[in-house]
Amino acid sequence: MALLAVLFWVSALLIIYTQVGYALLLALLAALRRPGPQRPRWSGELPQVSVIIAAYNEAGVIGPRIANLLELDYPRERLELIVAADGCSDATAQHARAAGADLVLELPRGGKIRAQDAAVARARGRLLAFTDANSRWQPDALARLVDAFADPRVGYVCGDVSFVDDGGNNQEGLYWRYEMWIRRLESGLRSVTSGNGAIYATRSESYLSVPPFAGHDLSFPFNMVKRGWLALYVTAARASEKMAPSIEGEFARKRRMARRTWPAVWSSGLFSPRGYDPLYTLMIFSHRLLRYLAPFLHGLALLTSLVLVANSWVYAVCAGLQLGLLAAAALAPLLPARVLLVARYYVVTNWALVAGLWDWLAGERSATWETVEGTR
Repeated sequence: MALLAVLFWVSALLIIYTQVGYALLLALLAALRRPGPQRPRWSGELPQVSVIIAAYNEAGVIGPRIANLLELDYPRERLELIVAADGCSDATAQHARAAGADLVLELPRGGKIRAQDAAVARARGRLLAFTDANSRWQPDALARLVDAFADPRVGYVCGDVSFVDDGGNNQEGLYWRYEMWIRRLESGLRSVTSGNGAIYATRSESYLSVPPFAGHDLSFPFNMVKRGWLALYVTAARASEKMAPSIEGEFARKRRMARRTWPAVWSSGLFSPRGYDPLYTLMIFSHRLLRYLAPFLHGLALLTSLVLVANSWVYAVCAGLQLGLLAAAALAPLLPARVLLVARYYVVTNWALVAGLWDWLAGERSATWETVEGTR
């Protein structure tokens, strides 16, 4: 029983730390930190920037996406727009050319990472910016990304993405606002531990060719740090994107992401501390390792509390809280109250990590992707 009690308390405390304590620790460290010098802004002639969109069957949105980029507050002669059509079976390439893309690559199907690599090989920009076909950037978004590279230590920058809700039951927007707050704290203290696909950029010399299953969101920030660069989050560089309207659609998206995350976690060196300082090691442990282990910690906490329920009211309360969370998630489809939908989102997205791990262990290794219904 003593061992079960230890397992319960370790798992329960790690869950609390992962979901709440880490953010509070970062906020405390940020409050205690002396303000540093303001980061410089880009001065003189603006650099040539290649904006790259890897697209698969995006004929319905690629034209408006190119139009949105052409409206940026950035000199057109310093801007190169590249669309890498990844084995498209529709008119994505034709629509991209008609909309004004400078270069359209019609590639065999190889997945997003290989499409991006092909575009980078042809890009002329000193800086490389990346986005999705269904994203929209604010007019000053690119200029804000570029400003960050005035600091020669910066190798990677991601911007802020907000998710547009069309009235579905997905609670991704709530989670993402919390996540963006954590990344802002990480960036101010050291470097971010993850990015996003809607808006980010690298220097041409800091770009990395990573395995096809290892997305840039996860692979770039920690690899930049290992190579001596900073990986920053710039709040003022804003993008928006439609979220999956249903929690079930969000589950499918996160399951697909997890299917690629687990091999990246296993083989990429993410959890090797070589190249990290102590603060960034803490960030990787707290924001990456413990986040991926969260569903397993929940399972351990629930099982041990159920076994120990007769030993103390503490275990009974903890078991009741966890069973209540599962019950709330199960009730959400019948009674779509906000609190129940949030519970369902939390349970479903944690379960997606387990399902993605199962898929990977079962041999699913595809590097290609499909769009989630309702996000275009």
